[in-house]
Amino acid sequence: MAVAATISTLTEELVATVAKLDSKDTPRSRNLKRRAEESFKSNAYARTNQFAVASQLDGLQEKFQVLNKDDLADALRSRLTELEDHRSSWFPEILSLLLQLADRPAQLSRLDRIEQPKHEQVKPVSWNDLDAAGSAFCDEDIWEAVDFGAESSDEDLRSVSSVGHSRNLPQTSVVPDEDYVIPDDAFSPLDDEDVILSIKSAQFWRDENHHKADQHQKFSSRVITELQVVREAIFMLQGLPTSMFWRLDDSIEVDRRYKLAQVSDETFLPLLRTLCSIGARLDILRRFVRLPQTIAHVQTFHRDIEDCLRGFDEFLSTVQSKYLSQNETVAVSLLQLSEDVHRESRLLLLLTDIVSKLKRSGSENPVRCLDLLYDLVCMAQATGYDDEFRILAKMFFSCFKTYARPINLWMETGELKDSVGGTLFILDNRNDSDLRTLWHDWYTLDGASRLLSVPKFIQPLARKIFITGKSTVFLQHLNVFHEQEHTRETPLTFEDVFPQDASSLYLPFSALLESAFGRMVDRQHSLKSSWLRQELDQQCGLWTSLEALEHIYLCKDMSVVGPIDNKIFELIDRGRGAWSDRFLLTELAQSAFSTLPVIDPSRLIVRSNKDTRDKLNGRHRSVKILETISFDYILPWPVANIITKDAILGYRRISTILMQIRRAMYTVQKQRLQYSDRPDKISGKGTNPLDYILRHNMLWFLNTLYSHMTGFVVSTAVESLRKALDDANDVDAMIAAHRSHMVSLEEQCLLSQNLHALYQAIITLLDLCVSFADLQATMKGASQPEWSKSSRHDYDDEDDDEDSDDPDADGDTMAPSVHESQYDERLHDIKNQFDRLIAFMTAGLKGIGRVDGQLSWEILAEKLEWRKARLNGV
Repeated sequence: MAVAATISTLTEELVATVAKLDSKDTPRSRNLKRRAEESFKSNAYARTNQFAVASQLDGLQEKFQVLNKDDLADALRSRLTELEDHRSSWFPEILSLLLQLADRPAQLSRLDRIEQPKHEQVKPVSWNDLDAAGSAFCDEDIWEAVDFGAESSDEDLRSVSSVGHSRNLPQTSVVPDEDYVIPDDAFSPLDDEDVILSIKSAQFWRDENHHKADQHQKFSSRVITELQVVREAIFMLQGLPTSMFWRLDDSIEVDRRYKLAQVSDETFLPLLRTLCSIGARLDILRRFVRLPQTIAHVQTFHRDIEDCLRGFDEFLSTVQSKYLSQNETVAVSLLQLSEDVHRESRLLLLLTDIVSKLKRSGSENPVRCLDLLYDLVCMAQATGYDDEFRILAKMFFSCFKTYARPINLWMETGELKDSVGGTLFILDNRNDSDLRTLWHDWYTLDGASRLLSVPKFIQPLARKIFITGKSTVFLQHLNVFHEQEHTRETPLTFEDVFPQDASSLYLPFSALLESAFGRMVDRQHSLKSSWLRQELDQQCGLWTSLEALEHIYLCKDMSVVGPIDNKIFELIDRGRGAWSDRFLLTELAQSAFSTLPVIDPSRLIVRSNKDTRDKLNGRHRSVKILETISFDYILPWPVANIITKDAILGYRRISTILMQIRRAMYTVQKQRLQYSDRPDKISGKGTNPLDYILRHNMLWFLNTLYSHMTGFVVSTAVESLRKALDDANDVDAMIAAHRSHMVSLEEQCLLSQNLHALYQAIITLLDLCVSFADLQATMKGASQPEWSKSSRHDYDDEDDDEDSDDPDADGDTMAPSVHESQYDERLHDIKNQFDRLIAFMTAGLKGIGRVDGQLSWEILAEKLEWRKARLNGV
């Protein structure tokens, strides 16, 4: 009670002194005392706990010592000791503030940051200076192990601890509060009761300030001044609650009880409703900026809208401060306020349309914001709003800079870091580490979903952006790292697209933006593609690999391929299964191709397809059996990304058809006919001229077909490929050029699916050539081949098929039989089939040549037709 009485007495003296009251027992003094006591009781901010501050400082010293930073502990201790000589009641608050501002003092504090007085430099003392002879402690047992538990006790430890603590950590004293004298100008000398009454009378929304004109009316009209209306309108536009304007859902309504003196409702209300419409649309923006955003470029858009709203609020504050200045020269005009608000809010109202559309679309399209802003910039330029156009264009470039950051990162570093919302249209499919599939399988362009949702001006450049990033990844795996500053692009700005001193300001924004962004992408694409092409040409051996494929698959040098053919064909004629032994064939191929410097023999492997061999086991005299073996050349992984697996399969098909032609040519050339008038032992006749005619025509056909495929088709296609690769501007173009080359090559070699009938006719003709050679070997007394001894039963009962007109008929049906009695009839049958197939091929080549326009087909048809008359005349 004594404390309360003391406080009450001190409060009365405080009020009397500050308010300068003559008497302490007046209504005003009692009112001031009551308010002062309420202020004392409601004070929520207590003084800083000085004991807690002292404990924190002591703990900080201990922490310095534990971390072996005694120098910091000593520095803090000395300064706290020095502070004791200058006591103040505010020291706890100051020290508490410093502790709260401290940022990891134990890790970041350094003594060299504290300004030290300049002293004379003292030479550090070394161990030799203390004991130069080294004999000070030679007689003592200081180096022996110490038993710390022998002569110690808890009391000793406590004493040592207490002594050490008292020595190192001095107690911080508590500073008592000092008397504070309140200045005289802290309180207004005016009569408070009059001020309160004036404030209450200015609050026009109070019912007591208005009187009902008619007692029967439920509500009375409240006549207010134009200044009050203006203030309420400003508060409403700032998003604050008001008495005149009510917010209902997404709209703002006017309280019709308020009226202006000498102004009709027909004039007053439409003006207020116009301001309400603007305020309601501004509320959409204010609600939008209060919502958190997760997409990066939408966050940038969010920040730009905040800046625009801040500028508009500054305008309203300026208008309000002008009216609050109580300057008589300032005329209060609601109409002028409306015009100013219309002018200043035009940009915000345009942005409101974007936010409303974003709200309706939701999160389905993450780049909808950028598209809408792009359209708004174009519209502002087209309608002549130059000021709004500049602001919106700069806002667009700010958002686009954020949006394009993952795109620039992909093109510059090859890093695929997608932001929230699916900014990038590239999918990462790196499931394995096979570098041979890097270009084709590691990354794909998501054209089904993300590409359709990217901004419209980026879609035409999406593939080039995709290729540029893949080229960067390719170069990184080649360990090629160029200077990053040469590849880094600065983000597009408004000044880059619209220079101030240029006439480009009058050009369409869309065209200038697409041109500027296209140039930036083209620079990156051209730079990375040129680097990659240079590495592929000079370091990865692209041209060397292409030449190696020409030798292995396209038979560029017959002096190398010939020994391999002879060995394989000889083993086939002997009827031995060793001809398909992949180990034997691999060793044979590596030995033959090792003479060429462009081929690495260790990369060459010959494979044998067991399934194909089992399928053709009973027809091993057909050239189809050569489909069993295939050459495989392991390309370096950079080259394998350009020459794909599908292309290698095409090379194999071409190699097989060429080997099949050489097989037929080998068997025909092996049988050398000699003219004789004496009858042979089998047929009883002399040499039949038809033998020479068939052999000559078959060799002519085989040489014509082979020279056409190798001398014209292959050589022309290879030359076109080299030119196309030289003209290619990136890896995709190189891959497309090689793929087109292989498609054209297979078509001209009659290996495509739409030319299957002509291909089967060629295979049947080749089998006829082999059958003719076998017939000569068995029927004219030549040395009988080994194959006829082991598989003679393969040709029994096959005469039923010799009259077939189907060009797809297997050549094995024409194989000779040792029991054949009509030798001349067999020769005529072979000739008839040969002529019929030649005519079929000639007509077919002419027909498809007229449809597809391949020059090589017409040339081959003319070559085959050249001897048609002569062949038919025999």
